[in-house]
Amino acid sequence: MAPRLNSLTSFALIRQPCRQIATQPIATNPRSYAKAKLAEIDAVDPFSPALVDSFSRRHDYLRISLTERCNLRCFYCMPSEGVELSPDGKILTNEEVIRLATIFVKSGVTKIRLTGGEPTVRKGVDDIISSLNELRRLGLKSIAITSNGLALHRRLPKLIENGLSHLNLSLDTLDPFKFELITRRRGHEAVLKALDTALHSSLQSVKLNVVVVKDLNDSEIFDFVEMTKDSRLSVRFIEFMPFTGNKWNKKKMVPSSELLDRLFVRYPALQRAPDELNDTARSWKIPGYQGSFGFISSMSDHFCSSCNRLRITADGQIKVCLFDAKEVSLRDEMRKGATDDELLQIIGRAVFNKQEKHAGMEDIDVVTNRPMILIGGHTRTWTPVAPNKRKPIWPPFFHEPTRPTCALAALHTASSLTHLDKEGRAAMVDVGDKPPTKRTATAVGRIYIPASAYELVTATYPVEHNEPEPSEEQRAKAKARRKGDALTVAQLAAIMGAKKTSDIIPLCHPLSLSHVSVALTPKIREEEVGARRHCIVCRATVSTVGSTGVEMEALTAVSIGLLTVWDMLKAVAGREMEISGIVVSHKSGGRSGNFEREHQ
Repeated sequence: MAPRLNSLTSFALIRQPCRQIATQPIATNPRSYAKAKLAEIDAVDPFSPALVDSFSRRHDYLRISLTERCNLRCFYCMPSEGVELSPDGKILTNEEVIRLATIFVKSGVTKIRLTGGEPTVRKGVDDIISSLNELRRLGLKSIAITSNGLALHRRLPKLIENGLSHLNLSLDTLDPFKFELITRRRGHEAVLKALDTALHSSLQSVKLNVVVVKDLNDSEIFDFVEMTKDSRLSVRFIEFMPFTGNKWNKKKMVPSSELLDRLFVRYPALQRAPDELNDTARSWKIPGYQGSFGFISSMSDHFCSSCNRLRITADGQIKVCLFDAKEVSLRDEMRKGATDDELLQIIGRAVFNKQEKHAGMEDIDVVTNRPMILIGGHTRTWTPVAPNKRKPIWPPFFHEPTRPTCALAALHTASSLTHLDKEGRAAMVDVGDKPPTKRTATAVGRIYIPASAYELVTATYPVEHNEPEPSEEQRAKAKARRKGDALTVAQLAAIMGAKKTSDIIPLCHPLSLSHVSVALTPKIREEEVGARRHCIVCRATVSTVGSTGVEMEALTAVSIGLLTVWDMLKAVAGREMEISGIVVSHKSGGRSGNFEREHQ
C-alpha cells in the first residue's frame, strides 16, 4: 500500500508540474518544500507585504473615488444640509490617480473599481479608464465602475471600448415617485436606460445595487428578483448603513436574513449560488433564472474576516475600512515629492494597522467618519461640531484634517484657497462638473453722507432764483444737480456693474444673469442716543441659472452703486462721505445651501 501523504505534501504535489513529480524527490521536510514552491510562484506573480495586514488578509481590490460631486442627493449617502466639498486643488489629478493605481497594481492589486460621488461627472474619466487598461500588462484583471446611471447610457460604449469590464449600477426602487423621494432628483427613466444598455453590452458583469430601507422599498424585493429571470443581472440587496448625517436608525434597517426568509416563502426552490472569492455578497439563484441575487450584510453579518478592499478617497486619503474614520494622505506625500517606494511604505503602515473587524452596528462611528458620498462607496471633509462637544482624538499615525468652520462654506484658510492651484498659483475654479441650478444672492451696503447732501438727494429740485452771486454751497448743489438724479444714475451703474463683474474680478466666471434688482434708499440711522447719521443704503439682488453662485455679482453691484453716489455727491460732501458695511446678506441655491445674515 502506498504511504499516505500529509496535507502539506499533497498541496506541494498539486502545485508542482506533473513532469517534475517523477524527476524531483520530495523534500524530507514537507513544510520547507511547500514554502519553497510558494516562493517560486510568488517570484512569478509577486504580492507585496505592504498589502497584507496583521491578520494575514491580502488586499488585491482597490476602490478609487474620482470625485466628491454627484448629480443625485440620495438621503442615505448625503446629509440633507449637503456637504462641504474639497477645493479642486485638493482633488487627485488624473496623473496622481494613475500613479497610485500603478503602485497598487505592481504590489498585487488585480481589481480596481472607480467610484465617487458619481464618477461619470469627473472630467476625463474616459482617459483614466484607458490609462488603467494599460496596467493589465502588470497584472490588473478587472476595471469596474459604480454609477448611479443618470448620465451613463450614452457614455457606456466608449467606457467599455477604453477597457471597462464590470459595472455596478445603483437603483433603489422601480417606482419613479420613490426614486425622487430617495434621490431628491428626477432621472429614474435615465437609470433604466443605462441598465438596458449595460445588459446588451459586452461587459463581463452587470450588478444592481439596492439599498433596502424598512417601509420604504423593502416591499420591492420580489420585483427586483424577477429582473434576474431573463437577464444575466446580479441584484445585490444592501443593508442600510450608518454614515455622518444620514439619520441612520436600527429600526430602518432590514437584516438580510429577514429578506431571505421572505424570498423563501415566494421561491421555495432557492439555491445558494457560488460566490466569488472575497465577494461581499452572499449569492442565491432561482432555478431557471439567468441571473442571481445576493445580500451585502455589512451590519448584521459583517464579512471582515475575508475583506480584501482598500479605498482611496477623491482627495487622496487611504481608508483601510469603510467604517473607520482614520485616514492618511497619500496626496500630500506625493506633492511633497515622495518616491513610489516611500508611498508604498506609507500604504503598508496603514494596511498593517487595519483592525480585525469594524464595530458592531450599535457602535459605528458616525461622528468623525465621512458621509458616504465623500468616501466613495465622496484631510477629512469638515463636519460641523457643536462647541461643547469634544474634539475627536486621532491616532498619531494619521494626519488630522484641518478645515475651518465658515458661514458661507466658501471661506478658507490660506492653505485651502479655492483660487490657487496645487503649486500655489492663481487659477480659476473649475465648475464644469457642477449641474446648473438656480442661484440667488443679495448684498447690502451703505454710504454715510452729511445732512446737506442728504437734503440734496431727497428734496425736489427748487425753482431757480435770481441771486446775482450764489453762495459756495449753492454752486456745489447746482453742480451736483447737473449730473442728474443721483440715485437713478447709481442704480443703473450698479446693474451694469453686476453684469461686468467677470471683467473686473480676474478669476470670476462670466455668468448669464437672469435678473438684477438694485434699490438705493435714503435713511437716517440712530447711531446712539441723540446722534443721527444720514446714509444711502444700496441693496442688490442677482439671480442666475448656472454652475456657480452670484455673490460676487451682488457685491460688485452694491460697490459700484455706492461709488456712483460718491461721485455724484463729491462736489458737496467729498471729504465727509464714508462707505461701509458691504456684505452678502442672503444666498440660495448651490451645494453649500441657503444663507441668511441677520440684522441687515
